[in-house]
Amino acid sequence: MGSQREQVMNTLDRYLRLCDVPVRGEGMVELGELFTDDAVWEGVGPEYSGEFGRREGRQAILEMLAGYLPPNPHFRENVHLLFPGTIDLSDTTARGTWLMQQLSRYASGTAEVRVARLDVTFRLDPVRPALISLFRTERLFSAPLASASPLSAPPPKEAV
Repeated sequence: MGSQREQVMNTLDRYLRLCDVPVRGEGMVELGELFTDDAVWEGVGPEYSGEFGRREGRQAILEMLAGYLPPNPHFRENVHLLFPGTIDLSDTTARGTWLMQQLSRYASGTAEVRVARLDVTFRLDPVRPALISLFRTERLFSAPLASASPLSAPPPKEAV
């Protein structure tokens, strides 16, 4: 099944990929399988505590995530990039911290970049993948992105 660190990274990677739009897996069922029954998902800090609040239990977490993911039209495009972090292991848990960059284009046509600190605790079990028991996210930076179309022509070159 792989080392405990690999299990932790596989679970976090799967979570972020399932939250990308338009790339999707099996949807909410698969997302739910990544969390413990009593998991907590919370936004912390001045921006995210108000924007996301605290959700307790797998079902409450999935209901919150459903407000952002298809078929809800919140995101037109969304991708998460994870930077190397640290993972501390004990016998039955792992706790990791990472920086994550999120690039989003919203249904409104606006686009944004965000950087957040993730602090995630996992329950470890020798016969099952690592499951998320506490997911905390804190926004560190955000800025609008210029709207660029992939079909845009390059700007004209200056005459020499």
